[in-house]
Amino acid sequence: MTLPSNVHVSSHPCLQAKLSQLRSSSTSPRETKALVHEISNILGVEAFTGLKPLKTGKDTTPLGVEYETQGIDPADLALVPILRSGLGMVEAFNALLPTPVPIYHLGLFRERVTLQPVEYYNNLPFHSSELSPASPASLDPTINTAAATLAVLLDPVIATGATAEAAIHLLQDWGVQKIILVSILGSEAGVKRAAASWEGVEVWMGGVDGAVDEKGMIVPGVGDIGDRLFVALGK
Repeated sequence: MTLPSNVHVSSHPCLQAKLSQLRSSSTSPRETKALVHEISNILGVEAFTGLKPLKTGKDTTPLGVEYETQGIDPADLALVPILRSGLGMVEAFNALLPTPVPIYHLGLFRERVTLQPVEYYNNLPFHSSELSPASPASLDPTINTAAATLAVLLDPVIATGATAEAAIHLLQDWGVQKIILVSILGSEAGVKRAAASWEGVEVWMGGVDGAVDEKGMIVPGVGDIGDRLFVALGK
């Protein structure tokens, strides 16, 4: 399997073992939630390896020695889970970062016949260019109207890649300079499609399978991870 250079597939043995557990039909919803969290934690560490500190400061140790601190500017980074299943990854990423960062949600579902994404929810802040001079956001400097520089897009499964592609284009239009897309499992074609959506995208995967079936499900895959996380089987 040959993947683009902006796609990184984890070889961490603990992640691969947990992914094998996640694939099993005998894994309960509670175990599924825990595995998604644990795999997300490992992926987050790997995806943030190249993240540079965005701000410095000063503090004092318990011995009274001053030292320089390194931190991340929460206004410059945002977590963007794709509803529903992306919610299962948020806690792991939020806990991994040293300070809380904004969390914005994108609601996209895959239409059953065409398998194309349909947007039903978007709470990204408005661009300042989209606001009238008299609007509350324009008049109140405490209201955030600027895009984050870096958006971390969270979606556990990339099947056809259409949903990931649509989300990437929404964030690109919003004004981010870079997107880190993190997913637990994807199909080869879907991952390639997402990676080719924009040159500002890095894709970090837990694993990649070869194909999807006629319903757009990854084979062998992990099933419908959203249904498994939220005990909505058989909807």
